Amino acid sequence: MNFVYAPDFPTGGIIYGMAGVRDALRTGRGRVILRARAIVETPKSGREKIVVLEIPYQVDKSRLIQRIAAMVNEKKIIGIADIRDESDRDGMRLVFELKRDAIPEVVLNNLYAHSSLQTTFGVNMLALVNGVPKLMNLKQALSHYLDHRHEVVTRRTNYELTKAKEREHIFEGLKIAVDNLDEVIKIIRSSHDVAIAREALMERFELSELQAGEILNMRLSRLTGLERQKILDELKMLKELIFELEGILASHTKRMEIVKDELLQVRELYGDERRTELVDETGEFSIEDMIAEEDMVISITRAGYIKRFPVSGYRRQKRGGTGMAGHLPKPEDIIKHLFVASTHNYLLFFTDRGRCYWLKVHEIPPLGRVARGKPIVNLIEILPDEKIAAMVNVAKFDDENFVFFATRKGIIKKTALSAFSHPRRRGIIAINIADDDALCGADLTNGSYDIVIGSSGGKAVRFNERDVRHMGRTAAGVIGIKMEPDQHLVGMVVMRREGTLLVATESGNGKRSSINEYRLTRRGAHGVIAMRTTEKTGPVVAIMEVVDSDDLLIMTTSGKVIRQQVSAIRTIGRVTQGVRLIRLKEDDYISDIARVVRDEEAVDEALPKDGEPDQENLSDAD
Repeated sequence: MNFVYAPDFPTGGIIYGMAGVRDALRTGRGRVILRARAIVETPKSGREKIVVLEIPYQVDKSRLIQRIAAMVNEKKIIGIADIRDESDRDGMRLVFELKRDAIPEVVLNNLYAHSSLQTTFGVNMLALVNGVPKLMNLKQALSHYLDHRHEVVTRRTNYELTKAKEREHIFEGLKIAVDNLDEVIKIIRSSHDVAIAREALMERFELSELQAGEILNMRLSRLTGLERQKILDELKMLKELIFELEGILASHTKRMEIVKDELLQVRELYGDERRTELVDETGEFSIEDMIAEEDMVISITRAGYIKRFPVSGYRRQKRGGTGMAGHLPKPEDIIKHLFVASTHNYLLFFTDRGRCYWLKVHEIPPLGRVARGKPIVNLIEILPDEKIAAMVNVAKFDDENFVFFATRKGIIKKTALSAFSHPRRRGIIAINIADDDALCGADLTNGSYDIVIGSSGGKAVRFNERDVRHMGRTAAGVIGIKMEPDQHLVGMVVMRREGTLLVATESGNGKRSSINEYRLTRRGAHGVIAMRTTEKTGPVVAIMEVVDSDDLLIMTTSGKVIRQQVSAIRTIGRVTQGVRLIRLKEDDYISDIARVVRDEEAVDEALPKDGEPDQENLSDAD
């Protein structure tokens, strides 16, 4: 296998993944994955196109184009605007012109997955060996092939030796004839017919019937001196050939040298550079290869319905707008969680009872903006008495990062992220929760961040996570903040940036304060005022870190969603009541807020304000 390390196909292409090739060479049976050779071209028009230059072996080009065209029409493959065959005498060229918003790599991976641009060539080295079918590996197949070539050389040599001896026998008779020419002529002239002449020659010179016949058939021109010498020369050559052939038959080494020389001649005549490229990677597609990477808004309702919708689908409005429909709930159901994550990432779901479940973002059903969603119990095997309390977006699992937990009773805990790297369908314990407590927040940390946790009473504690030692999954944690009996923890913030802290109440009020106004203390303190709450403002429902370049998605209990720029909310003092973030109708309240990284395509739009001012400050008297 250091010399014959993979098959080479006449149509070129790419062998993708060496595992099947190695199986075929080692065992005689394997699946070789073949891919077309494709490049991406970007013309001056800016519309990219995929150009296929080589297709897999035994794939019919016309049927390939027809099949792909049918899948494009059936929406099984999206992103292709036109298909053209530009092949000519210089080579193959299949052009797939893409739509302007298509991602070439995703379209190409879909073509590989759903069409004959990627095929499998089944290697089955089954052959008859001594009349018996036998499955052979590479070494055995080559050994039997060399045995076959040796047998061919042996049989051919035997055949040539037989023919050479027959011809030598004839020329021995012709030599006798030319050496006794006068007597031969006299016998022929005195014979009554050919048969008598043949018998006379055979008796006189002890010739065989074949020799005598050849003498009688000999032309007179061969009696010249030159022709007589040619007979002698050819007889000598035949004797040398017979000697050589007998030497070959007597020596196995000589026969194998002939096999070698003939194989080298084949290589000289037909050998060329390798056409099929080898790529030593797995031949299996992950589903992420066929899904464009895109940020999604994931929402979960109180009743356990989940959906995803592109972030770009929410147009941006100015602060104080009325929002757009983002969810049409049942009267008893409201949105409880919003989360923004890439389609290629993992989501770790942590329930209020402290269990962890896994799900890929692309596995969440993509539904319309006003759709309710699908029951999350159909996607993960969550227990009947559990509800999703937090979601963590994870690109990869390692030992350098941690998951930081906080419960409604103010208990906190830190666990290494690698402890959650082995998904189980039925979930695992992430934190041990008391019967009268519930998980309310979880987030990723690097072991050195400052953490801020806030209560419904408007108090917040800031501490460094180094104050909390990392614990195992089944540990219960330590006290993070001391609260009044009627209060609970509403949120936890991992301070990753030099930003501001946003605090919002259920009545739609909110404000931003500099993080520097929250002094660094130790865990377990009573905290400082994050927002002054009253009966009118209601309790605090959210606390998070934001910067001017962020956007906010605010969801209400009636299903309204507003997207607005954080920069529209000015930074004010820590003990104020803030400004109005969203106008709420009677009996409508903020249910959750999510931070969104701003994109350039979001549309700034000011919706009607129903007669209210653009900015409304709320004083302590209010």
